[in-house]
Amino acid sequence: MKRASEKRSVDMQIILDWVEPGSRILDLGCGRGVMLEFLKQKKSIIGMGVDLDPSKIRAGVKKGLTVYQGDLEAFMGSFPDSFFDRILCSRTLPELSHPSKIIHEALRVGRHLTIGFVNHGYWKNRLGMLFEGGRFINEVYPNQWHDSRPTNPVSIKEFEYFCSKEGISISQKVYLSGDWKTPCRIVPNFSAGYALYDLAR
Repeated sequence: MKRASEKRSVDMQIILDWVEPGSRILDLGCGRGVMLEFLKQKKSIIGMGVDLDPSKIRAGVKKGLTVYQGDLEAFMGSFPDSFFDRILCSRTLPELSHPSKIIHEALRVGRHLTIGFVNHGYWKNRLGMLFEGGRFINEVYPNQWHDSRPTNPVSIKEFEYFCSKEGISISQKVYLSGDWKTPCRIVPNFSAGYALYDLAR
């Protein structure tokens, strides 16, 4: 648990640096509202969240947050263009059924889109497939497949190619090593365990 909270604190701090005070924020896959609560305390944001899990939504409501239970794409469809200053999609991307649709819709309703995900191209993941024929436990994938949430893994190279192909601008990006704390500056698709992007049209 301590390890997970340490990882979370690093990407939360990076996102905090990207968020302007008083911003209107929508958190996709907000869970229990940890990120929204953090940003509300630190940057006085006007925050809103959406998640499919009713129990997590109830936890967010108990914190006094504005959170809704429902489908992410359908929820965003009720808002006009550029309604939010920033959309957050931290650790949610690999679990989406239609990532491309969600990304484009998020960039319609938000001026900026922050995306963070585990890099499937991380070197230990590659070695696992090469020598073991499957995933083995490491910093990036700490659980066995049967104890993990449904996922559609993506690598840094695949994601950046998608952005280039779709005409999506990467305003800022941060790569973190397998420890999720140390900045990774060399061959990130191979060396980075986690990536964060600030996207815009």
